[in-house]
Amino acid sequence: MIEGLTPPSCKGNILLVDDTPDNLRVLSSLLTKHGYYLRKALNGEMAITAAHALIPDLILLDINMPSMNGYEVCLALKSSETTRSIPIIFISVLDDVLDKVKAFKVGGIDYITKPFQLEEVIVRIENQLKIQRLQDQLQEKNRLLEEQNYRLLQEIDNRKKAESALKKVNQKLQKLACIDGLTQVSNRRKFDEYLKQEWTRLGRHHHPLSLILCDIDYFKAYNDTYGHPAGDECLKQVAQAICHAVKRPADLVARYGGEEFAAILPHTHCQGALSVARNIQREIQQLDIKHCASNVCDIVTISLGICTMIPTIEESLDTLILSADKALYQAKQTGRNCYCTYLPQPQGEAFKCGNYQCELYE
Repeated sequence: MIEGLTPPSCKGNILLVDDTPDNLRVLSSLLTKHGYYLRKALNGEMAITAAHALIPDLILLDINMPSMNGYEVCLALKSSETTRSIPIIFISVLDDVLDKVKAFKVGGIDYITKPFQLEEVIVRIENQLKIQRLQDQLQEKNRLLEEQNYRLLQEIDNRKKAESALKKVNQKLQKLACIDGLTQVSNRRKFDEYLKQEWTRLGRHHHPLSLILCDIDYFKAYNDTYGHPAGDECLKQVAQAICHAVKRPADLVARYGGEEFAAILPHTHCQGALSVARNIQREIQQLDIKHCASNVCDIVTISLGICTMIPTIEESLDTLILSADKALYQAKQTGRNCYCTYLPQPQGEAFKCGNYQCELYE
């Protein structure tokens, strides 16, 4: 027979399995007086059904039963995911060591020999239930810890993803903050930062730094003639043409202001800067942008000022910029559509000018 649900106030739910009704009655009466809730099964099949219907806290299992003995019942219970963790104490008249060994091998946790002492049965039951409760508490703590660890790992993963996304956004914002919105080359802010950085770095190693300042010839007249949208398109094409001419990863092309552009060339001597200047003029000419309002050519042209210095503590970064600007001014005074190199002399200043078609510096 299978009895009802466990009362909430009992010390434990115990399933008694014995094919002798008198044994069931005696054990049931004694254990009930000690506060345990008892269910009884007269054979192995009933025991397995009862264990699955309501998981007991402990099973007291006789060995010698018809049809299905206690060993077989224990094996069946241990083979089921639902009942394998139920502690099973064997109670049997079998007193041979081999019987006890077999009982433990099939999954029993204790063995009581008949005739038994009630005090011994009570102590063994309480001990096993205490162990079971501690194991259940440990499993619950482990489960909670695993859940916490999982949530923590999820939180860490989410934070890493958020940090990565934020980093990408910051990098994009930083890039946008350094890019000229119209021409998509570096802006004046990036120019100032990079030039200062390279001036300091190259000064430590006594390596040359070249600067080219570029100005589109008669750009105001171009805007007045063709309109500002055409002027914006012209600026875009000129910027990309300069980028094509300035190819090294360490070099920087920037919009210096209005129709002016600049190229920073680290580790570049004067001859290298002249070569870059010629390449810039060649790229601009190949654009073949019509400019009927120019006084030097019927297409858009550019004037360039070049200065090369080895940074020292005696010199100022402003000297490099001012010298390149003076060279640019000289190029415009010379007739535009040319490049001019600033050459500091002990007696004063000197300039050399040319264009990409001449062989003056080759």
